[in-house]
Amino acid sequence: MAEPAHTPIEIGLTAAIVAVEADEPSILIAGDAKGETRASLPFGTFDPLAHRTFEIGLRAWVAAQTALTVGYVEQLYTFGDRGRHARPGDTGPHMISVGYLALTRMPDNLAALRAAGAGFEPWYRFFPWEDWRDGRPDILDDTIVPLLEQWARSGRDDPARSPGRRERLRLCFGVGGSPWDEEKVLDRYEVLYEAGLVEEARRDGRETVVARAKIPALGVAMRFDHRRILATAIARLRAKLKYRPVVFELMPPEFTLTELQRTVEAISGRHLHKQNFRRLVENAAMVEPTGDTSTATGGRPAALFRFRREVMQERPAAGLRLGGRW
Repeated sequence: MAEPAHTPIEIGLTAAIVAVEADEPSILIAGDAKGETRASLPFGTFDPLAHRTFEIGLRAWVAAQTALTVGYVEQLYTFGDRGRHARPGDTGPHMISVGYLALTRMPDNLAALRAAGAGFEPWYRFFPWEDWRDGRPDILDDTIVPLLEQWARSGRDDPARSPGRRERLRLCFGVGGSPWDEEKVLDRYEVLYEAGLVEEARRDGRETVVARAKIPALGVAMRFDHRRILATAIARLRAKLKYRPVVFELMPPEFTLTELQRTVEAISGRHLHKQNFRRLVENAAMVEPTGDTSTATGGRPAALFRFRREVMQERPAAGLRLGGRW
């Protein structure tokens, strides 16, 4: 009896590298590969002979594709859905990708990035419904919610899956009086994917109840499942702000409290009350004054602060408790 054929497997390493500049969270996009026009996160295959660990391999690929040396790195998740790379009839290996979140400060000199064909792009280009700093985005009520309501009415819920379509719409997209949870970035993307409303889903052959000609572009699509990996990274970072001082990986050594607040707002996608935020920072004892001031804004001199790294030893969950949903 002949042995069954086995599909070869490769391990890929993909990085969502975040920086913040001018109050905008940005993601590092790698240079074009073989004429590919879709935005792509830095990625490459794991070579066990050249890379002793996954993280070493990831850092090597990032440096090769973007000329950037990253600092803080943490593993997110392993992605390996069927259809990720494969097409019907493909004989090449199936790719299992280990996703990573990396944080960096915006480089002073972007020439090396541009020379490598890489650059930073605002992450809200890919997820415009996630930016609530100026209120609930119009795209939700004008486009996304009506399309998802049509999807929720169109089919029966899978008994093996709970919650059902209507409940997922309510919980993920803040409709029917439900609060918006800024951490549900991946959940929202998965609903849009399942409904066939994002380009990646249609590219993968997902069916949609809406005529394709009537589906507007919901954010900028990305190569492979890179937008799913980015959604996972944003959700992880938003959650981690509340229990780890990761925001300081994105800050310069010295900063004003206004700059810190705007960075937190940029990442979380929500506006924060100035006095409440300052009280939160003071109570958390995460920063200390340097004794210097900044006049960069042209107004009154603002006190400069730095991160107190001692807080990492003082308590196990040193983060910014940003409060409830809205």
